[in-house]
Amino acid sequence: MAVVWHVLGAGSLGSLWAVRLSRAGLPVRLVLREAARLAAYEANGGTLALVEQGVESRMTISAQTLDGKEPIERLLLACKAYDAEQAVAALAHRLTPDAQIILLQNGLGSQDAVAAKVPKARCICASSTEGAFRQRDGTVVFAGHGYNWLGDPADPSPPEWLSDLQLAGIPHEWTPDILTRLWRKLALNCAINPLTVLHDCQNGGLMQHHCEVATLCAELSELLQRCGQPDAAEDLHSDVLRVIQATEANYSSMHQDVAQGRRTEINYLLGHACATAERHGIVVPHLQQLKVRLVKHLTDRGLPAN
Repeated sequence: MAVVWHVLGAGSLGSLWAVRLSRAGLPVRLVLREAARLAAYEANGGTLALVEQGVESRMTISAQTLDGKEPIERLLLACKAYDAEQAVAALAHRLTPDAQIILLQNGLGSQDAVAAKVPKARCICASSTEGAFRQRDGTVVFAGHGYNWLGDPADPSPPEWLSDLQLAGIPHEWTPDILTRLWRKLALNCAINPLTVLHDCQNGGLMQHHCEVATLCAELSELLQRCGQPDAAEDLHSDVLRVIQATEANYSSMHQDVAQGRRTEINYLLGHACATAERHGIVVPHLQQLKVRLVKHLTDRGLPAN
């Protein structure tokens, strides 16, 4: 009997995974945090829709609340980084002794916090370049085809459920060096996302701020080199420029959060980079100044700065 995929965090990426897994005939359960959200979901037909190249797939997927009784053997944790630790703590009593958790959070820091909450579970980190956005409640648009790298810093052996991803058409690769992927993505996000917020622009708008981008990339490259991630530092500036050009019409996730009055993941991106630099005694004045500017920008708008 197939193991159920429990998905906590029915936002863009969580929904993207849930629909593809369900469409492949695999058992999926959404885990919603509040009874009111569950009631609204069920009143809307208990379905999720995925719009892919203009074609909509709608799947009926059952849902439950955090305090449901069903044991959880496999959990896709797709909530925001700042919610991950609290969310997994609320589910800890439901995890089976051999539970595995796939962590689909941005940045770094939340993965260790989750693992500390559930020391008996296997925590597998994911780094995704897939793009999706919620068109409305219950409908997600597949905006950009990408890739998913998965790995476990504590155990290089691949899990048996990778065949489910193959069946669902979720592009993926198991890598024993997932931390390099996570650090590289963090550096890309630090070089792009805060500037799109401060300059209030799409990613392509950063082409007008070449010097600022280049300076940040130089500091981030030095930070990665000196904290033991030289592979993540390689050709960082070129890669940042490539991403800016490839996604020029997109608004960064941080820009979207600020525009919609939502909390950002600053602590797990720029905050984590600056804290790591301080811990290693690395001087990163431009990154620090960028953080100060971003914190002021957020507080001026009444948004949390953590």
